[in-house]
Amino acid sequence: MSEVYRLATQEDAERLLDVIYEAYVTIRELELQWPAAHADLALIQDNIKLNECYVLELDGKIVATLTLSKDKPIRWNSDLPFVKWFAVDPEYQGRRIGSRLLDWVEETIIRDKLGASALTLATAEKHPWLLAMYERKGYQRIESIDWGNEDGTMHLLRKIVNPALYEAQLRSSQVTT
Repeated sequence: MSEVYRLATQEDAERLLDVIYEAYVTIRELELQWPAAHADLALIQDNIKLNECYVLELDGKIVATLTLSKDKPIRWNSDLPFVKWFAVDPEYQGRRIGSRLLDWVEETIIRDKLGASALTLATAEKHPWLLAMYERKGYQRIESIDWGNEDGTMHLLRKIVNPALYEAQLRSSQVTT
């Protein structure tokens, strides 16, 4: 089985729409106001154009996606890279496909390419399994807030991918404050 990690192109937009739409059924059922859960083709195309949208292909078929946001998430108090729009085709869930893509982005893109010490993502407390899943993967809650949009409490989570660099940055910021 051939496994390819790469940036998405505009030619991938229709397949990504299918993957995200099918993977975000629970999000829509919970009536969470996440843009990806309600995306149309134009929004998917904008995401590919404006961010770094990564995909995992198995034997030439896109089965998972994850986006590294190019913009600092304006609602959160963090300068760390922020990932969003994480989705796995339901047909491929339960096979560690999503974990492999997330691990690859954390290590190859965030740590090695960007040289960042950590990354962030956000999820809703009312989702039945996402918060626990991310915590099992080493993410820690660093901020929680209810934006008043009926999503309930949202959690910003951080994962340290380069502990030595993170500690050095922490020491440096303590010296300058």
